[in-house]
Amino acid sequence: MIERRVTIGWADGLHARPASVFVRAAMATGVPVTIARPGGAPVNAASLLAVLTLGAQGGDEVVLASSAEDTPAAEEAVDRLARLVSEGLDELPEKA
Repeated sequence: MIERRVTIGWADGLHARPASVFVRAAMATGVPVTIARPGGAPVNAASLLAVLTLGAQGGDEVVLASSAEDTPAAEEAVDRLARLVSEGLDELPEKA
């Protein structure tokens, strides 16, 4: 399993627009990824409703993970999503 802990870089956290950006990016990776609060139950990163239910605020830590069989693709996907979240970007970065 690939796992990264990151601090949310969007001031508003994973609400409305940032959550939508994150979910679209998660879907674009083509790899199953989950997101969770530390110690919490993971949810599907490609589900807007699931991501919004986390109630994650700016500065909160979240855990991104993937258990995809294609380990290099899973690592790249999780690393790119981690960068998106930690830097509060508006789109998925080209490279991790």
